[in-house]
Amino acid sequence: MKHKILLLVLLTPFFLSAQAFRSYSNEFLTIGVDAAGLGMSKSIVATTNDVNSIYWNPAGLVGIEDYQGSLMHASYFAGIANYNHASFAMPIDKQSAVGISVIRFGVDDIMNTTELIDSNGNIDFNRISLFSSADYAFNFAYARNLLFKDVKFGVNAKIVRRIIGDFASSWGFGFDAGIQFERNTWKFGLMARDITTTFNSWAINEDEFNKIKDAIPGQNQELPETTEVTKPKVQLGVAKIWKLGLFFNLLTEVNANIRFAKTNDLFSSDALSVDPAVGFQLNFDDLVYLRTGVGNFQYITEFDNTKSLSLQPNFGIGFKYNGIKLDYALTNIGSVGNALYSNIFSITVDYSFFRR
Repeated sequence: MKHKILLLVLLTPFFLSAQAFRSYSNEFLTIGVDAAGLGMSKSIVATTNDVNSIYWNPAGLVGIEDYQGSLMHASYFAGIANYNHASFAMPIDKQSAVGISVIRFGVDDIMNTTELIDSNGNIDFNRISLFSSADYAFNFAYARNLLFKDVKFGVNAKIVRRIIGDFASSWGFGFDAGIQFERNTWKFGLMARDITTTFNSWAINEDEFNKIKDAIPGQNQELPETTEVTKPKVQLGVAKIWKLGLFFNLLTEVNANIRFAKTNDLFSSDALSVDPAVGFQLNFDDLVYLRTGVGNFQYITEFDNTKSLSLQPNFGIGFKYNGIKLDYALTNIGSVGNALYSNIFSITVDYSFFRR
């Protein structure tokens, strides 16, 4: 019975889909991509301007001048899960650009022990099989300048595929949209995620479900609902660039991450919750970048029912040379106060350098 309970714990987030309209759904899409952005605590909605804008704010794609590609890898929970991202973008003309990206978050080689014990009560380890629980997102972005050259707009259509071994799988679809405005050394950004809500439709393997539904007597006796809807989220950003001498520039950005639900965020009400974040990037002649930031302000309930405020610091470094940018970040991509920090690496290649 214990091995069935373990599998049930893994599937619990899926079973919760009985609450079709959920505050937390497709949460792997809130982790973020690119070590540069994560090193600044995700505070780049107003300033993102490369291929990774497909995720952060598609309006920023207008800033690319040639083909760009990006890859990222991160280990989650000390290697238990892997989080990978790949993207490509290109300009259509001087006013518009397109991009495509793929995100995968997965736990592989999970032991399926539902048939470990046969009908006679004998344990047979040869009956153990392996399966994966993986989430995929395929993003297609388009961006262009609006009537005023300082205003950029972008939209991102995403297809979500989620697979839990042979137990269940789903397809989802949704839209994100973003806008950026620039005036002198000030930059402003708005990113609306799941603006039409993101709909996920699940297909459940009833034969596999029947093997685990009695893991906890009296619970999960009926199939869960097969649909879930992700609520919209909004990110607002304000940034300023400071010139420090001949070779140094300091980028500062403040973001407000807004959910339309009551959460443990720093500012929370029945209607919405706001989690602020701030990021800093110091660069030397666009060759070396030092980054830091703080975000994920959460109230944590202690054992004595008192509450304490936690926050998440982030650090990063980057190098850019001959059109190739290497970035590293030390951050908690689990977004949980006591979760282990992860080492994140990413590489971005700008083909415009090679045309010179």
